[in-house]
Amino acid sequence: MESSSVFGVRLSLKQRYFLLMCVVVGGIIVYRSTRSRPEVRRISRVDGLKANSSQFTLERKPFRILGGSIHYFRVPRAYWEDRLLKLKACGLNTLTTYVPWNLHEPERGTFNFKDQLDLEAYLRLAARLGLWVILRPGPYICAEWDLGGLPSWLLQDKNMKLRTTYPGFTDAVNSFFNQLIKKVVPHQYSKGGPIIAVQVENEYGSYFKDKDYMPFIKEALTSRGITELLLTSDNKEGLKLGGVKGALETINFQKLNPNVFKYLDEIQPQKPKMVMEYWSGWFDLWGGLHHVFTAEEMTAVVTEILKLDMSINLYMFHGGTNFGFMNGAFAVGIPSPKPMVTSYDYDAPLSEAGDYTTKYLLLRNLFSHYHTQPLPDQPPAQEKRAYHSVVVKQHLSLWDILPFIDKPFKSEKPVNMENLPVNNNNGQSYGYTLYETVITSGGYLNSKNNIRDRALVFVDKHFVGVFDYKVQELALPDGKGKRTLGLLVENCGRVNYGNTLDEQRKGLVGDIELNKRPLRDFIIHSLDMKPGFVHRLESSSHWMSMRQQQTFPGFFQATLYISRYPKDTFIKLPGWSKGVVFINGRNLGRYWSIGPQQTLYIPGPWLNRGDNKVIIFEEQETDGKIQFASSPDNGMAVDVQ
Repeated sequence: MESSSVFGVRLSLKQRYFLLMCVVVGGIIVYRSTRSRPEVRRISRVDGLKANSSQFTLERKPFRILGGSIHYFRVPRAYWEDRLLKLKACGLNTLTTYVPWNLHEPERGTFNFKDQLDLEAYLRLAARLGLWVILRPGPYICAEWDLGGLPSWLLQDKNMKLRTTYPGFTDAVNSFFNQLIKKVVPHQYSKGGPIIAVQVENEYGSYFKDKDYMPFIKEALTSRGITELLLTSDNKEGLKLGGVKGALETINFQKLNPNVFKYLDEIQPQKPKMVMEYWSGWFDLWGGLHHVFTAEEMTAVVTEILKLDMSINLYMFHGGTNFGFMNGAFAVGIPSPKPMVTSYDYDAPLSEAGDYTTKYLLLRNLFSHYHTQPLPDQPPAQEKRAYHSVVVKQHLSLWDILPFIDKPFKSEKPVNMENLPVNNNNGQSYGYTLYETVITSGGYLNSKNNIRDRALVFVDKHFVGVFDYKVQELALPDGKGKRTLGLLVENCGRVNYGNTLDEQRKGLVGDIELNKRPLRDFIIHSLDMKPGFVHRLESSSHWMSMRQQQTFPGFFQATLYISRYPKDTFIKLPGWSKGVVFINGRNLGRYWSIGPQQTLYIPGPWLNRGDNKVIIFEEQETDGKIQFASSPDNGMAVDVQ
């Protein structure tokens, strides 16, 4: 066998090939073999990210964090690599991500770190691509995400005090961190991984209710093996209360305020300054306008931050999508909560579908001046398709699908979603809940502001009106004998920020009165629309032809046939009112004709070559067609104020 010498050692051809196939990325040596699965050997390192002077150091050398936020849970796993390569090609060296507790522990004691939620795979990918990571594990993350990422089953405790050292909360945090942190620890810099810093909670200074809480969270991290640099993150109002001893404080903002930098210098003299969240855009609310922040203004602020020798993280670099029912709600300075839209485009440098924007191109040019080597080439843009419209062929009314869901629950008084005896007694987290009771007269029905958040009201399955935060009284028609009153209540998204987190129980949270008398004896149906239910619906033999009378609310089914390799597309529903779209069993999210969002993003990897089942839950009206577009319609734009 042919052999050669390397460092005085004679190697066979096979051995030389083996060495050539060794890849060293971010301190991880991956041994690739044609005969077996890759093995990973960790290199121990000690000179991680330090904040001992006015500039960060990494590996004992001056280091500036050029970061960008991309949340793995908002991006289809098939596109993780595409988005991270685009981040690197823009000149960024660090990836930041939150960790959503509510997805990883959907029921108490049941944990999910697989598939779309495989955090370790995301961290390994970042390492392989040569990116550092700042991890923001919460437990609270805000992120315009339902309940700021906290699981709804916490609210089963009527005395719950979220984000405090209340034992019911700390016990749950400890249980979650027992599972999460042991997965994170091996991916730290000191273990040869990409994580160079970990954030302690998130914007606690804006919430501050418990002086012992931040020390508790810090201890929860360090006692489980977190050894990298610790950070906190707050806006200018929260800086004075959000810190914790031993963690570097960082700032969040969109427009420059020199007083903030001055304050940071006062509380942290001779420490690096970092903008943990530089808001590249803003979020949107149903019934509002699409927020934009001009590329030129954004780039000007980023330029100034860099001139001041500060580190920066772009929030968001790529927003992605609030798939399913995961959107949060906004309740600061307005009378009632306003739910976020499904898109989390955020007017970020990469669009919701991962497309390059003017912001991206300007930032790439700017960041290129902070590198000694040319930036990597930009990955090609993903193709889009405007598929032909499809006609809805079948429908099922809400009342006809009740046999497909769990057995209803009987209760004398209304019970909120979170306390329903479903999902192994973890309650109902998301979706709709149908409350039915018997009435014997017409008159005035009053919600007493106990509807969370919106309810369609029916008498004997006939629609009579909508309850929400504005409308709290409806006139019911007179009728003879016993009739069934139905209230289909939707959780439109829990508030994700502010001081009302403890109040985010959904469904009916108190009495409903008819002619000033509280209604009693309810039959309660949980309609959380999980994948199992959707699959049962798809295979049902009960679907009716569209020639037959359509009843609302209802489910409508169509087939999208794709003859070639599927591409990204956007679904459009003019002539429809409000509801939820499922494609091949996946919940794409909510649509609502009030806008601003008028399309829903469908990732190509979620489509099949051949038939694709589209099921739409529509509350009130349909024109019987489903349209597709090659570009999004985020609605009429307004500048961020």
